[in-house]
Amino acid sequence: MTDASATAARRPGEPALAALGLSAPDPDPADTSAHSFPGGGRWRTEIPSCEGPEALAVVLKEASRLDVPIHRISQGSGVWMLSDAEITEMVESTGERDIELCLFTGPRGTWDIGGSTRTDSRGAGLRARGHDAVAGCVEDAVRATELGVRCLLVADEGVLWTLHRARAAGIIPADTTLKVSALIGPVNPAAYAVYERLGADSVNVPSDLTLDHLTEIRRVSGAPMDMYIEAPDDLGGYVRMYEVAELIRRGAPLYLKFGLSKAPGIYPYGHHMRELTLATARERVRRGRLALDLLARHGADGDMAPLGSRLPGDLQRFEISS
Repeated sequence: MTDASATAARRPGEPALAALGLSAPDPDPADTSAHSFPGGGRWRTEIPSCEGPEALAVVLKEASRLDVPIHRISQGSGVWMLSDAEITEMVESTGERDIELCLFTGPRGTWDIGGSTRTDSRGAGLRARGHDAVAGCVEDAVRATELGVRCLLVADEGVLWTLHRARAAGIIPADTTLKVSALIGPVNPAAYAVYERLGADSVNVPSDLTLDHLTEIRRVSGAPMDMYIEAPDDLGGYVRMYEVAELIRRGAPLYLKFGLSKAPGIYPYGHHMRELTLATARERVRRGRLALDLLARHGADGDMAPLGSRLPGDLQRFEISS
């Protein structure tokens, strides 16, 4: 790592374009996020879609081979798609390396019998339909945290608020972090602030937000932001590697998520998708290496948060009434 910061990063192609009289305007310092992670650093890394112990082992081996630092590993199929033994193995493997493990909670609208998600409007999307779906998410949360998981992924505002209340009441551990899925990610600063107040410790925004959108969000909230640097096809397939330094400058504190476009969906995962899942897990790590190499070439790789850091700092919350 260098000592350069994202605020002093060289923009792609800048020296060559300047020599040709095609320089871009200087960045506006007012656009720079004033926020960072507690304990220092403006960005962390995440490898998503790690669907079980075998995929996790592939990710860890490839990360070691390519020297890719990892702060968080997340899974998308859900707690209920893993056995206790599988969860325990994942908790132990990530714990040995001081990496945060994040598992998705419970039933979601795109998998249940509701027809609205299969209409052209997509209906309620991944949100939990009815009391029983919320209950399933809570069941997953309690089970996962009892097995040592300390980060839960949610795709419903009601589930988020319920788990935040459960955290405050001691039903799940107080140091459990709650992460909002990209599939319900906010697209404006007002919505982002609401998710923070509902209990979110990091919020995955859609990868099609503009740089100005990130600046708007940072003017109202310092809650950590997650963003796919490369998005899966069902989230748009965007590849924004050349913008990484500017995304950090505008969006810090920011988790850089290394997804993968042009790859089939793997949720809910099972062994019938084993070869695809392992191959895409390996490639996500390589994509991470490519993005980090770009940061280094642009002099913006010096503000990484310390490995092992996971907490979000002091955030704004709605009051929990008795």
